[in-house]
Amino acid sequence: MFDNRDAYWWEGGKKVASGEQFAPRKLQTNLDKLTRKHAGRRSRTRTDRKRGHYIQARPAGNKTDDIAFDATLRAAAPFQKQRADQLKASGMAYALRKSDLYRKIRVRRTANLILFVVDASWSMAVSERMSATKGAIMSLLTDAYQRRDRVGLIVFQKDRASMILPPTNSVTLATKALANIPVGGKTPLSAGLVLAYETIKREKTLHPDIVPLMILLTDGAGNVSMSQLPPQEEGNRIADQFKNEHIKTVTINMEHVAFDQGLAAKLAERMGGPCYSLGQLRAEILYETVKKEIGDR
Repeated sequence: MFDNRDAYWWEGGKKVASGEQFAPRKLQTNLDKLTRKHAGRRSRTRTDRKRGHYIQARPAGNKTDDIAFDATLRAAAPFQKQRADQLKASGMAYALRKSDLYRKIRVRRTANLILFVVDASWSMAVSERMSATKGAIMSLLTDAYQRRDRVGLIVFQKDRASMILPPTNSVTLATKALANIPVGGKTPLSAGLVLAYETIKREKTLHPDIVPLMILLTDGAGNVSMSQLPPQEEGNRIADQFKNEHIKTVTINMEHVAFDQGLAAKLAERMGGPCYSLGQLRAEILYETVKKEIGDR
């Protein structure tokens, strides 16, 4: 279970109801088109572990921990006559050399991690937009549950970030978590990014084959620092870590177009991911935007 008491850090906050939910279409990835034929986890990915379905073989080189004996024997077969002396000297029926070795290429089913990181401050604009965000999150959660993906939710507000929903595939837990998110207060953008980064790294350690995607909903305007650096500079430096670690990100610019200073776009560029600007935000638009980005994976 999670503890969301920290959601009430400031006095006078208002709870925001979820926007209208809808029956989501299935999230499709490029891997789906090639390999998905059965229910369960959506994607298959190559793995260096000795688990998974053996699909092909490649020259082993210095990696000789998972030899494909069938491919190795086929590679050595044309040279057996040339190696007659080796066979006679060794007394073996088949002569193998290191250059003949092939290793197995395997694939295994893997889940995706969709981590929502939501700016819950007033700088994110009006509460109606948070309502639409909740509706889109619930729709994506329903789809993720059906596909056995893991979904988490972080909100940042006042002077800290809080893990409202630890990565899970439980729609029930998500429904309870989303019911108690107030809006208001300052914008500790750096704290939200740090918690998201640490969560993804931890999930990758626990589930090495999981494919993470961070969905950041913010206007990009941080005004609370964790260090002595100015808030925006600190946020940009943390954003660089996502790009350096090749963590896939999508930034949804929640600022109204009339007040947009381009901060969300600059932050997205530092993270190496796209930034979508949504004028009239609706749950279905947000859902389709994220679905499109996942489909590009």
